[in-house]
Amino acid sequence: MLPRYLASRPLGKSRRFRLGKIKPPFILITCLFISAAAAQGTESSAGAALYADHCATCHGLNLRGSAHGNALTGQAFVSKWSLSKGSASVAALLAYNMSNMPPGGDTSLREADHRQLVDYLLARNNASTIQSEEDIAVDDNQAKDSWSNAASIANIARNRSAFKNRVLDEWRPVTQSMLNRPDPEDWLSWRRTLDGHADSPLKQINRKNVDKLQLAWVLAMREGSNQTTPLVHDGVMFLANSGNIIQALDASTGELIWEYAYPHPLESKTLGGPQRNIALYDDKVYLATYDAALIALDAKSGELVWRSVKADYRLGYTHTAGPIIGDGVVLSGINGCERFKKSGCFITGHDAATGKELWRTSTIAAPGTEEDSTWGDIAPEFRAGSDTWIAGSYDPQLGLFYIGTSQAKPWVAASRGMSTADSALYTNSTLALNAKTGEMVWYYQHIPGETIDMEVGFERVLVDKGDKRWVFTVGKDGLLWRLDRRTGAFDGVVETLPQDVFESVNKVTGAVQYRADIVAAGIGDPIKTCPGIYGGHNWQSMAYSSRQRTLIIPLHNLCSELTGREVPQVLGEGGYGGDSRSFAAPHSDGKLGRLVAINTVSMEEEWRHEQRAMFMSGALVTAGDLVFVGDLDRYLNAFDARSGKLLWRTRLGAPAHGYPITYAANGEQYLAIPTGMGVFRAMTAVISPDIYQPANGQALYVFRLP
Repeated sequence: MLPRYLASRPLGKSRRFRLGKIKPPFILITCLFISAAAAQGTESSAGAALYADHCATCHGLNLRGSAHGNALTGQAFVSKWSLSKGSASVAALLAYNMSNMPPGGDTSLREADHRQLVDYLLARNNASTIQSEEDIAVDDNQAKDSWSNAASIANIARNRSAFKNRVLDEWRPVTQSMLNRPDPEDWLSWRRTLDGHADSPLKQINRKNVDKLQLAWVLAMREGSNQTTPLVHDGVMFLANSGNIIQALDASTGELIWEYAYPHPLESKTLGGPQRNIALYDDKVYLATYDAALIALDAKSGELVWRSVKADYRLGYTHTAGPIIGDGVVLSGINGCERFKKSGCFITGHDAATGKELWRTSTIAAPGTEEDSTWGDIAPEFRAGSDTWIAGSYDPQLGLFYIGTSQAKPWVAASRGMSTADSALYTNSTLALNAKTGEMVWYYQHIPGETIDMEVGFERVLVDKGDKRWVFTVGKDGLLWRLDRRTGAFDGVVETLPQDVFESVNKVTGAVQYRADIVAAGIGDPIKTCPGIYGGHNWQSMAYSSRQRTLIIPLHNLCSELTGREVPQVLGEGGYGGDSRSFAAPHSDGKLGRLVAINTVSMEEEWRHEQRAMFMSGALVTAGDLVFVGDLDRYLNAFDARSGKLLWRTRLGAPAHGYPITYAANGEQYLAIPTGMGVFRAMTAVISPDIYQPANGQALYVFRLP
């Protein structure tokens, strides 16, 4: 038990915090792997540790795979390699891994390491049960310190801290009206405002003085896929770290106030553990956890207030994006719907005060509905996909929550026993839901029957012009869509970069037509497209400049080849079902990063910037007529929002990642950006080997004027 704290002291120039009775944060045991492999002895245990360090980010600790790595367990994997110890195919698997894994020419693994990894895969594929929460519980003896070797000492020392949590003395509750129209100094939601603009009214930092920016403070963050968005209210920053860890900081100095570590099951984390956003409302901080729950923390102390389980993580359910608040309701989607199970993907609304689930809306058409036939002859339990990877947006006047869904899974239509004529509602759609009831007011499906991982499941940006009420979104294919957000009616589309996915894009109706060979592709047929499965566009969100009436969109000049695999329709199987390779777009001339400004009224490009390094963060615009965005070559860049001219850049310790923000504290404007690569490194290390990409470097950098 922590001792009672005795004193108070001021932190920063304007805030005071008091020390009080705080429950200690949970200690995460980061190297515990209890599985069928444990019975195979120390060799498999060593393989488990190697797997966690070098493979789990892409393939998952549960070996079920992800969009960035195939499943390494299940019928498809066992059949592909005919796994049995001593067989020729096991030798082939070893040779394949030694030649190709990890991606990017990583030479840190020896042949002996690869042998241990293969032994670990063999052991895991002999397991007959799914782990339960009890399986991964830590008993008292396991939790005790082990001082048997220097490595143990180093690990324990690295994960220990004597820091004691403190309590905020002052807290101004965050109201819905504040979320709808934040104070200029604050950054209260994922993209600052609930309309998704990422547009700040601050202009202390502007085109004339941006070149004078200097580092104010920096904070190291936890290892993992660092795609976070800090939030700031009244000079206090709330920062989500990989590992379901939330910190409260003095936003002007970076001094820690409190930290909370949510004790998630290790195998519930996917893709290196991105936590793209958290939410603030009233006196609470809201986090969507890896193990498919929502939690609320006391914003003053970091203590857990409530926990509400949305789904069973053992079925693959998880979160990569967090909630937003609409009309006092905690609104969130879910991931992990690529596996076949009796329940599919959904969106929920929870009571902000108690965590009680108020409503649940399926993102998969159900039997007995008019949309049921859009899944062909596929039984409900084999209708996979329609995840929500990105937080949505909210219109307080209409009371509507807008969110995008991903494509059907497996990726290739033939792999799921369908054709591109089967539209598979409500995948690859914009959904407009009543925030109070969850009623689906309208939907618009952008790419019916999607078959090459060209999802349109990213940000939704709400823009007004006169009596026009629009919602914009852009998919991996680079198509920027404009819809009437009251009715869902199509109102425009533009290609933001060259594409050869569609033979035609009807600018009047919005109808798209795949190339004939894409429509005809069967299992085993390679499909080359530009853009590829990484985009075009991806999770690096666009921003809206209200002064220029332009959307600033980060893009990738990439292509790919995707081949669909046979995927057995068996409960628990499924997945993405595709093998792919990425390469530079022929039109790029080696410039893989593309930043464009599209006029929201004319739907025409106003300026474009292209460079060698891909843009790896979301975009941020300010009233100082600036656009901030980070890239793979470790640069934080500032562009003129009117012309696209590069005005300033500074090099960071690792590639910029996540979502930059700007805020004010004690009368000074600050600029903050996270760094540290995640699963994208499996692609970028191969596609851009000339650019040095540190394997670590997760941090938050904060800048201000002198």
